[in-house]
Amino acid sequence: MQTPHIPVLLEEVLESFKEIKEGYFVDCTLGYAGHSSEMLKRYGHIKHIGIDRDDEALAFSKKRLEPFSDRSTLYKGTFATVFPTLSESPVTGVLADFGVSSLQLDKMERGFSFNSETLDMRMDASAPLSAYEVVNEYPKEKLEYIFDMYGEVKPYKKLAAAVVEARSRAPINSAKELAQIAVDVLGSHGKIHPATLMFQAIRIEVNNELGEIEGLLDALEEKHYEDEIVSLITFHSLEDRLVKNRFKKWSTSCICDPQAMRCTCGNDHALGKPIKRKPITAGKEELKTNPRSRSAKLRSFRFTKSS
Repeated sequence: MQTPHIPVLLEEVLESFKEIKEGYFVDCTLGYAGHSSEMLKRYGHIKHIGIDRDDEALAFSKKRLEPFSDRSTLYKGTFATVFPTLSESPVTGVLADFGVSSLQLDKMERGFSFNSETLDMRMDASAPLSAYEVVNEYPKEKLEYIFDMYGEVKPYKKLAAAVVEARSRAPINSAKELAQIAVDVLGSHGKIHPATLMFQAIRIEVNNELGEIEGLLDALEEKHYEDEIVSLITFHSLEDRLVKNRFKKWSTSCICDPQAMRCTCGNDHALGKPIKRKPITAGKEELKTNPRSRSAKLRSFRFTKSS
């Protein structure tokens, strides 16, 4: 069965779980089962749980994972909602790839592409909020906020004003129209499309992406198992910062005030430690075959005591 999506950092992900023990491996962002299928092939002693909010991805993955149906279970929903409710135990591995899948980006009707005739960007097509509502109904101040906070767009005020001015003449109905506004305001420089950061910001807002990551990290902090391995792939600085800071918190043993003369907390609060100090990025060969891997960062953490 041919996959429509190339999983990023595949070998690096598989390697991060080399010491995974018997129990459940949870793929929080199942997608088209690129990572999951290879995990199930390589580690025959694990059971698998896949979570995704996209019906199309779940249908594809169910067929792809049929050879492993005796040890694979799929759930629909957002990972921040589903993961904390899992009753299966013990969980010995957790993977999340926070990027948008290639199929979602490439399918014009999903509205993620700069050339799409629709304006959607929902990872779950049944979700109530789409990019259309964000672009056409959000007040200027709220657009400024998401362009600044989620897209880190420098002229965020100018871009928000241009969107509001354009929609005052007629509703913005397509991603193509929206991308052109960014081109008109920001100009076109280099290889990166001028609408990239604006689209990132809107996509994050539509799908509550940062809230989802925070929800997963909270759930892991609240309930985890000894020797559980967590590998998380991020694609921009906002995501990576959340993961990096939480891993730092989890690996901190002393939680006393830095100004304290001596430790009084017991110095035993570390939940575990990162498997590697620095994030893993794509090698030269992967960058050649899958350009979308260029911004991917993999961070892995091992819990050394259960919650």
